[in-house]
Amino acid sequence: MSSLPIIHAPAYDAGFDPGHRFPMGKYTRLMQLISETGLNSVAEFHAPAPAPAEWLTLAHHRTYVDQVLACKVPALIEREIGFPVDVRVSMRARLATAGTVMAARLALSQGIACNTAGGSHHARRAQGAGFCTFNDVTVAALLLLADGEVGRVLVIDLDVHQGDGTAEICADVAAIRTVSMHSEKNYPVRKQPSTIDVGLPDGVRDAAYLESLDWLLPRTIDGFAPDLVFYNAGVDPHENDRLGRLSLTDKGLEDRDRRVFSFFRQRGVPVASVLGGGYSRDIDAVARRHLLTFEAASGFV
Repeated sequence: MSSLPIIHAPAYDAGFDPGHRFPMGKYTRLMQLISETGLNSVAEFHAPAPAPAEWLTLAHHRTYVDQVLACKVPALIEREIGFPVDVRVSMRARLATAGTVMAARLALSQGIACNTAGGSHHARRAQGAGFCTFNDVTVAALLLLADGEVGRVLVIDLDVHQGDGTAEICADVAAIRTVSMHSEKNYPVRKQPSTIDVGLPDGVRDAAYLESLDWLLPRTIDGFAPDLVFYNAGVDPHENDRLGRLSLTDKGLEDRDRRVFSFFRQRGVPVASVLGGGYSRDIDAVARRHLLTFEAASGFV
């Protein structure tokens, strides 16, 4: 029986106060749920080592990378990120980035793989922002391109927020196509142009969302044959998300994930999924929404 590679490190959880706007405890709870469910029988667990500076500087300015690694990020940038970059946050960012690299390489060899963190798509070349320290997907994409492991990469970002950092970093890289479908009026106020952007109005529900996705998926590969897809499976389009403005149900998220995995796997394109956003004071509830992605992925191993 085939297995689903799942990448996780306990230090993905940097131990924030439960009252913090960023629900850091969801990473620990998600892994508990994976272990408690039927997924545990098909999962193949992998643990990353911290990403080295040489990887991180493929996507970020060296000055910023050094600031994060030394835990000396300027206060203004920390405010834009949304939390102080201490030793635990710095290590978490390096591990999550390496986890996405590992997911990408496992997807290339096994067809599909899932990181239990990642999707930090607001981090730009010069700094982090929006709860994102390093842009793990762009680091992984640029590393695999530099090593000759892939020739073309597609990033499909279905987090409720536009992937502005990913779009900025990849703007001049012809080998990477960036696609973002998001809430148009949500953060960030200033969007960066992706290769394809689909901005949705507030309150979009399951049927309309999935209709838009069905329209979008064929266009992601129109004139572009990717060797690998990074899928940002943020669950913040959910109707009960604290920071979302869309209205998907659990079933809508589940159908979304299955559509994405099915579309690319039917065409033989490997998919590496990353966690993305999901915000609630109820850690169990948001972790269960993320679990839907892993359950959907397990159907394609």
